[in-house]
Amino acid sequence: MKVFDIAPVKFTDEKMMILDQTRLPGEEIYIEANTKEDVWEAIYHLKVRGAPAIGVAAGYGLYVSVRDYGGNNLDDFRKLVKENSEYLNSSRPTAVNLSWALRRMERVLDQAMKASGSFTVEDAKGLLFAEAEKIRIEDEESCRAMGEYGLSLLKPGMGILTHCNAGTIATAKYGTCLAPIYLGQERGYNFKVFADETRPLLQGARLTGWELQKSGVDVTLICDNMASIVMRNGWIDAVAVGCDRMAANGDGANKIGTSAVAILAKEYGIPFYMFVPASTIDLDTRTGDDIPIELRKGEEIYQMWYKKNMAPEGIKTYNPAFDVTDHKYITAVITERGIVRPPYDVNLRKLKNE
Repeated sequence: MKVFDIAPVKFTDEKMMILDQTRLPGEEIYIEANTKEDVWEAIYHLKVRGAPAIGVAAGYGLYVSVRDYGGNNLDDFRKLVKENSEYLNSSRPTAVNLSWALRRMERVLDQAMKASGSFTVEDAKGLLFAEAEKIRIEDEESCRAMGEYGLSLLKPGMGILTHCNAGTIATAKYGTCLAPIYLGQERGYNFKVFADETRPLLQGARLTGWELQKSGVDVTLICDNMASIVMRNGWIDAVAVGCDRMAANGDGANKIGTSAVAILAKEYGIPFYMFVPASTIDLDTRTGDDIPIELRKGEEIYQMWYKKNMAPEGIKTYNPAFDVTDHKYITAVITERGIVRPPYDVNLRKLKNE
């Protein structure tokens, strides 16, 4: 079975369904999201995660949040859209696709309201749903294109290290950094993938390992602190990771631990590729120092996966969800529009303005 037959967010028969990724790999369960609170909770608690998938969830979620509005006043409806958009945007601060998708939904609505004097509330609802569908379809096409560009940098039989999960369940389909691995699998490239477990939430173990194994890819799970030895052993030819927000200078925020992998790759002379949808490039954020880093509860470190606490009661914790990889460690940025190389402060802007 191809894992990308399983979507992280589905909308059928007026129902928004979210694959609960906190239950993987043990259970494949979809939950229904009927309210803005349902969507907020699913994003915050990582039931849906990965920057592109969060963007898709935000689009559908905003529609769901206003779908049952019963009035006819378009101005009141617009206020409700804004309020719900701001509420959903508060769920996670680092992944730029969340705010990008919500702003896009609002902008399209504003343009339609200005353009037509006969525009109604029902028209507005239909427009929001159509735009959410476009976000999903465009992301699927984007991931496929990133897969093709990424594959052009790789050779059959390569060993590839990845961190966290930037696969099909983090996107509308195919994934970002896993897209070339899936395309390579279809074309007989026989990649050997090493997946960091990605503590403390274990996205690499629970999600990437589950995805790749389900699709027949040769995947080996390692602890995060084993990345250096597999590189030293000569088993890694390239590193491929995703990105939740890229600053204008090419600094990229991704799941905690990514920057350490990038530094190791530089030391061992291994190319480090960051897969970044154009929507994830934030030219309004000058450098990585300006990216807000989400801090999460310390219990995720020592309590979440254990029957009893694996640290002393009351110990202080520091649990950032992301870190920032300095642009100097990134060999190339792979987007759906092409491959970007340094200088990133110049070439990312060119890409966005094309």
